[in-house]
Amino acid sequence: MIEQGEHQQLDFKFEVSDSKKIARTLSAFANTDGGRLLIGVKDNGAISGIRSDEEYYMIEAASCMYTRPEVPFTTTRWDIQGKTVLEVYIAPSEQRPHLAPDKDDTYKAYIRVADENILANEILTHAWKKRRDTRGTLLRVSKPVEILFAWLDTHPYISFRQFCRVTHLRYSTARDILIDLLAVDAIQYTLIDKRIMYTKAIDPQDKQYPAGDAPRR
Repeated sequence: MIEQGEHQQLDFKFEVSDSKKIARTLSAFANTDGGRLLIGVKDNGAISGIRSDEEYYMIEAASCMYTRPEVPFTTTRWDIQGKTVLEVYIAPSEQRPHLAPDKDDTYKAYIRVADENILANEILTHAWKKRRDTRGTLLRVSKPVEILFAWLDTHPYISFRQFCRVTHLRYSTARDILIDLLAVDAIQYTLIDKRIMYTKAIDPQDKQYPAGDAPRR
């Protein structure tokens, strides 16, 4: 795993000194594709090891105290070259969005993009919440929806601003349409240059993508 380097589902930590900050990583992994933290490993892959059980308790505090809802995790201790590396595994969650405090202690949702954690927008967070609503979602195939899918027939993705422009919709109306479409898996989001875009939902078994290019749900 260390030889892979940091990526979408793998993050190295020399140490854990801030439970709030690590909570953002737990949120990002849980809200995206899941992933692993290797604690006691430097950014260059050098094994430094952990000094005590304090690292585990910092992760536990991050999960229990600073993620909403709590992000579950499992751990494995590896003894390598006389040093201990703590592996923390976070599964992709069905309870998303998981929130964590930003620098101002405001709770927000994060997603994982390559080896970084970025803020999820309100469209994603509302779509995740709506997907969990047992009452379901009533989706009307309106003219703006037809325009959207006609656009996606000839373009690989669309931004929120583009959607507003081509449909001449107000912000709130366009937002609500994308939320509903995401909630019923009619579209999905993809990340282009760290920007959230929207594309047609494609069954990953039906099409192979180059590494790192698959749309992320």
